[in-house]
Amino acid sequence: MKKDLGVKPYVFPMPVLLISTYNADNTVDVMNMAWGGVCGSNMVALNIDEDHKTSQNIKERMAFTLSVADIPHIEAADFFGIASGNKMADKFERSGLHAVKSEKVDAPVVEEFPLTLECKVVECQNTVYGFRVLGEIVGVLAEESVLDDKGKVDPKRLNAFVFDQFQSGYYAIGEKVGQAWHTGAGLMKG
Repeated sequence: MKKDLGVKPYVFPMPVLLISTYNADNTVDVMNMAWGGVCGSNMVALNIDEDHKTSQNIKERMAFTLSVADIPHIEAADFFGIASGNKMADKFERSGLHAVKSEKVDAPVVEEFPLTLECKVVECQNTVYGFRVLGEIVGVLAEESVLDDKGKVDPKRLNAFVFDQFQSGYYAIGEKVGQAWHTGAGLMKG
């Protein structure tokens, strides 16, 4: 029997993504975000509050990078979700991480994160449902250590983790349990 839990944002898994932008003084700002992701073959959507420092930076620079957090950097990734760039000017420096300027957009690339999407802003939307940023992916950078022998990202090597909206936990991912567009193919036979 199912129990009614009311209205909750219960979707699992939620990616742990890090949005990196430049502040007005060219210092780096990074924000942990779980509400967003891919919305097209070359597009991402960020659903964030407009009062975040990151939102202001995105509107001013019209660019950001989006990185997948990995387990070796979980402490910094979580910190980026706790600390506010509006209240802590040295937020990025405290993390001990390093960044370089993207060659494709006006945003930083955090060197320690293994997978980064370079994005230019296509549209900022203000609706009754909140503030949303649509970004076009103009480049993807991956550490060679997370690639397989065919040059594709290997989820096990990526060592990513996901957010659970139920109990606010982080969970490791990586065990393959099926093959997309193949595992259910047997049910296609009539």
